[in-house]
Amino acid sequence: MSLAQVHYTSAAPGDEGAVGRFTAVGPGVSGALLAEIEPLLRYELPEGVADRPSDGELRSLPQAFTYAVLSDGSRLVSRSAPVRDTAGGVGPGVRFHAHAVHLPPGVPLPGDRLPVEAWRSPHWMAVTPGGAIPDPLTLPPGPTAVSEGLDDFAVSRGPWLAAVLADLRRASEPTESGGRPVVLVERQCADVARWLGLASVTLPRESTERLTFTTYTRRPGSSAARVVGVLPEDAEAARTAGLWVHVCAEQPPSDGGTDDTWAATAARVWRRRSPELFREARELPGEPFAAGPLAVTALCAGIALGPDERAAAAGWAADRPYALDAKRTSQLVEALTSPGIDDRTGPEFDAAGRLFGALEGRCPAAVTAPLAAMLVTEAVRGGNGSLELPRRDAFVGPEGAAVAERLAPEILTELSDTAGTRSVARTVQLLRVARLLGVDGADALPGIVDRLAPVLLTEAAAEGGTDTPDFAPALLELLDEQFEVRTALLGALDRIAPRDPGAVARFLERVTLPFTGTQALPHLRMCAEVPGAMATLGGDRAAVWHRVLRAAGLSPFAEPLVLRTAVGLVWEDRAPTVEEARLLLDAATSDAHRVAGTWARLVDAALGAPATEPPATGPSPASTDEAAALAHDLLRGFPGEIGGRERAGLLLLDLVRELRTGAPEPGWAETVRTLCAQAEPVEPALRERAHAALVERLLAPDRPGAELYDFVHGDDTELIAAYDRTARTETVRTRLRTQPAYAADCFTVWTAHPHAGRTWPPVAAALLDEVLRPAVRAMSAEDVAEVEATVGRTGSSGRADAFRTWNRSSTLGRLGRRIAGRVRRG
Repeated sequence: MSLAQVHYTSAAPGDEGAVGRFTAVGPGVSGALLAEIEPLLRYELPEGVADRPSDGELRSLPQAFTYAVLSDGSRLVSRSAPVRDTAGGVGPGVRFHAHAVHLPPGVPLPGDRLPVEAWRSPHWMAVTPGGAIPDPLTLPPGPTAVSEGLDDFAVSRGPWLAAVLADLRRASEPTESGGRPVVLVERQCADVARWLGLASVTLPRESTERLTFTTYTRRPGSSAARVVGVLPEDAEAARTAGLWVHVCAEQPPSDGGTDDTWAATAARVWRRRSPELFREARELPGEPFAAGPLAVTALCAGIALGPDERAAAAGWAADRPYALDAKRTSQLVEALTSPGIDDRTGPEFDAAGRLFGALEGRCPAAVTAPLAAMLVTEAVRGGNGSLELPRRDAFVGPEGAAVAERLAPEILTELSDTAGTRSVARTVQLLRVARLLGVDGADALPGIVDRLAPVLLTEAAAEGGTDTPDFAPALLELLDEQFEVRTALLGALDRIAPRDPGAVARFLERVTLPFTGTQALPHLRMCAEVPGAMATLGGDRAAVWHRVLRAAGLSPFAEPLVLRTAVGLVWEDRAPTVEEARLLLDAATSDAHRVAGTWARLVDAALGAPATEPPATGPSPASTDEAAALAHDLLRGFPGEIGGRERAGLLLLDLVRELRTGAPEPGWAETVRTLCAQAEPVEPALRERAHAALVERLLAPDRPGAELYDFVHGDDTELIAAYDRTARTETVRTRLRTQPAYAADCFTVWTAHPHAGRTWPPVAAALLDEVLRPAVRAMSAEDVAEVEATVGRTGSSGRADAFRTWNRSSTLGRLGRRIAGRVRRG
């Protein structure tokens, strides 16, 4: 069919305000379309054009070759070019002429060509014709001029190639770039057309047809095209407008790369002058701009690629192991495993590992053996712990023997190294590779697992949280593959557990180790049992301890270390209570606790026991202090182990027991002071307990006078303050009110030492006035008389007179207050 052609030229002299005018319009082009077409055809001369350019200068001026999609879905292909004008046009001696072809919606270019192929058509007109002219889009058969020399052009634009192709791909997407065209800065508009020619070969057909363009404009920011060309003097305006600008007319950029792997691969293909590979790649399955098919095609053609592109090729082939024939599969493996490559990355090795897994069993071993050798070499020398390793049968034959001979010494040397600390992933990988290659490391295995076991706990704790550690899948796979490693490692962890059972228990909560076989592993079984016991039995730690101990399957009499593990699991961060400590002490012999070291936990329980209230009356079975009793038993059971401040603290507790239940050695107050000094820093509750026991006994009626004398004259502020507090308790006040003999005894004591130091006299005076006097007031006359008689009988007549005087002053004071009250009422 004949396509409508349009001609547009510079405004005639005298057309004020007009840029140009239509001089010929073909049939079917409406006025509304002309209004939309006119801005696309306008032309603006570059800066600095000579008044009267020569023919050569005129030919060197840029031409605007444009491809646009109109609002009704039709398309326009046009060329706007400067021409000489002696009558005056857009500049001195120069005007422009635009020749355009209109394509209705759905109508392709003649010969199903692409718009850019019409760039060098000989049928573009520089004047308005007088009659019919050939359609400039009707091109002769074969490649057009724009396709010629694209290889040379691509090589010359190597530094910009990948970045420009990436932006051209992005500009060709169905949802275009939000009105931001790609700006190509070239000194010649023909080079912009060559960029578009590169795009037409590189991109899929549907993408190229969406790529609207103009090879020259002075105003890139207002252009509706997706790709525009500008001269270098207009580049800064494009940058200021925030457009994607590629200045290809200056020095090459220091970094012309891109993170678009497809574009980077396409650039390498162009630099190798192999554009036919784009068509081959499009025949492979995959998304239009997936890097994998193009990278595979390039590698099979012998083109060297970077690590990202090689990873894309390996990953694509791993996902589609049947997409390549045997020849291209062999070529791909050979390219990926080339010994000349020295920049492989972790993702590339991971993709190669997946490719090996996909090809293994589908291809001959001779094809996959280089991949297997590369993977295990990287696992040993590169330290890549995430690699998927091949199976053992991948190395049957001379290839496996060669790899094993090369790597075995390196593996054994590193595994036997005790100087540094290897990560779990590294050790696991080396052990797996050693088995894969048949390396004999049986002699070194005990030392290897002894070093591995504590690192397992350390790395798991360092990761924190409750999720499975990163190394766990590979570790469990290793234990499943190698029985001897599993046995040795579980034994090493079982030996560690008594030293740090809490860490082992937390590790087992996150990594389920396979220790359900015939190995005893009592400590590991206890560590695995404790979470369930805690959840089931809650705060009953004694019950949890019994259940955990049963899980060991061994008696603490036979294996004392199970005591240590059980205690560490249940009371990891705290001391047992006195009752729990008593349970532990009775559960095994002192020898067992001595071997297990758990006697120290029992000492902590005794010394850390809270203070108790003083008993209501004198020594009695009800006042027996369990902590003090525990201390007594610990001193007897572990005389050689307990020393220093702990021994002094336990002796202090034992003195408490004797003060409350027996007859301690003389010198009570001095003993308390001495033991407190030796037990520093003494626990506050222990100090309070000792002071309370001492003053309770000194407040008892049957206390030895010598002990009381030593106490009073010792002038110990803390002990006298404790005595004062205890004497003011309701227990003592009740005894004073109801027991005249006790009241008489306290009167004697509190008045007997008026000059005993500086602390005692004011305390005794205050007790007489504030504690004893209210008690005597509340007594009957008969009880008061009995108090007086007891004071005289146990002391002297002078002491009895002193009591009567003290009591009379109290009575007169009460009588005087009554009289004063009556006078006031009268």
